[in-house]
Amino acid sequence: MTNLKKIKLISDSTCDLSSDLIKKLDIDIVPLYVNFVEESYFDGVNLTTAKMYELVKKKGLLPKTAAASPGAFYEIFERYLKEEYQIIYLGIGSKFSATFLSAHSAKKMLESDDIFLVDSENLSSGSGLLLLKADKFRQEGNDAQTIVNKLLEIVPKVRSQFVIDTLDYLYKGGRLNALSAFMGTMLKIKPIIKVRDGVMVVGKKARGNINQGINLLIKEVMDLKEEIDSDFLMVTHSMAHKSYEYIYNEIHDKLPIKHIYETDAGCVISSHCGEGTIGILYILK
Repeated sequence: MTNLKKIKLISDSTCDLSSDLIKKLDIDIVPLYVNFVEESYFDGVNLTTAKMYELVKKKGLLPKTAAASPGAFYEIFERYLKEEYQIIYLGIGSKFSATFLSAHSAKKMLESDDIFLVDSENLSSGSGLLLLKADKFRQEGNDAQTIVNKLLEIVPKVRSQFVIDTLDYLYKGGRLNALSAFMGTMLKIKPIIKVRDGVMVVGKKARGNINQGINLLIKEVMDLKEEIDSDFLMVTHSMAHKSYEYIYNEIHDKLPIKHIYETDAGCVISSHCGEGTIGILYILK
């Protein structure tokens, strides 16, 4: 029987896992860029979400985000190949960012069969959930190819949905026209944004304060409770801890889930949705 190679999990800063989980799972993170005209930052390295919001208020503009470079992936891939690891990279979906393409370019340059790339077709802790599954499969003693095959079966079953508190960031980011933003604000609309088939779509629209939208998220989860994978569920938010507590209190003793994790949205995700955004993310059986 041949010895299995060690397996290294690598992701990027958009996976929005907590620092504790990243450490526990021994994941290396490649940061994306957050750029304010002349100033460039690494997401989660020298810029926090709170600091980013301060800069937005101070400068009156949103940052531009940019993919991690092929060079960043080359460097980290090469390091672990030298240590005789098999590498699985799983991060932001290819339709959301060129980061996956950067990882692919680095793999091509290194010409290694020990680098495996998984397109999560998701973002934020939607890809984070897949990383938790990857770690579970690794702990069970699977080789890298088997883990990848298992992950590819799960990718279409990940469900990510967020309720957005303010339309300002969608408008300033060019994802909403001025009239729609104005009408949405006047009517106090809180849209539910879902990730389906690798892209973002608008689901139901709640009216009133954000709790109306949160209640829609909770109702949907409760309606699906028998169909949700029991291992992990994520509640991810952009500086909305009180909303997390509300959701947790509503669902924790009503769902057969082993682990409910609270995670904070990083700078890249927060720059596109704004403060107060909160989501519930899970995997279907």
